[in-house]
Amino acid sequence: MDYTIGQLARLARVSVRTLRHYDRIGLLHPSAHSQAGYRLYSSQDLERLQRILCYRQLGFPLRQIKALLSAPATDPLADLQQQRALLCQRIASLQQMLEAVDKLLKARSMGITLEPDEMLAVFGEDDPVAFSEEAQQRWEETAAWAEAKRRAASFSRADWQAMQAEFSALMRDLAAASAQGVPAASAQARRLAEAHRLYIERWFYPCSAHLHCRLADLYVSDARFTESFQRFAPQLAQYLRTAIYANAGYMSARERGDDR
Repeated sequence: MDYTIGQLARLARVSVRTLRHYDRIGLLHPSAHSQAGYRLYSSQDLERLQRILCYRQLGFPLRQIKALLSAPATDPLADLQQQRALLCQRIASLQQMLEAVDKLLKARSMGITLEPDEMLAVFGEDDPVAFSEEAQQRWEETAAWAEAKRRAASFSRADWQAMQAEFSALMRDLAAASAQGVPAASAQARRLAEAHRLYIERWFYPCSAHLHCRLADLYVSDARFTESFQRFAPQLAQYLRTAIYANAGYMSARERGDDR
């Protein structure tokens, strides 16, 4: 089947002017002309145009595309395989860019003012605004959420670094206690749980023992939170939850004057 220049332009979603330019520079000649002198393109011409447009999307200049398609030893199958490999690389690159933009959008939604390059340097594998959308849905109307958002808006790069360093150090201490067989309800584990509560108070919002227990429940009920703790040690979320509950009980006993 032959296509007129207008039909080919509509199929390929390019302009007639573009096809005429490709003809002038020898990149895509029509296979035939009608008796009236109009360009007629074959199915093979359509396939060549597809390959041209693919290379254009990949950023190749027209001169280089012409050289690639005009090489005597060009194997159409090998050429398509090369295009596919290049497209896969482009897709992977775009996916990374998309993830970076998504992370920036989440940060902006919390009022974080870091620049993109600073965020990439600070966040690393950890995402300090992870689950922010879900957290907002759960606690948007609470004073704790409002306070956390207010504080996050003022954090500098150094603040984020200090916050993450403190969190990682605390998690390592908890992981070490768990690995050494320290009971989660022991005084040592309770002190670590209290350090975790104070960490939340220092960086995010006032955290009562009751609220701390609610957070502990979330750490083990939501797989995403659980996995974030599991990076430091197996069953660390469960260990921390037990320690948090033990610490809350100890604090209540002290308030009642029952501490022994």
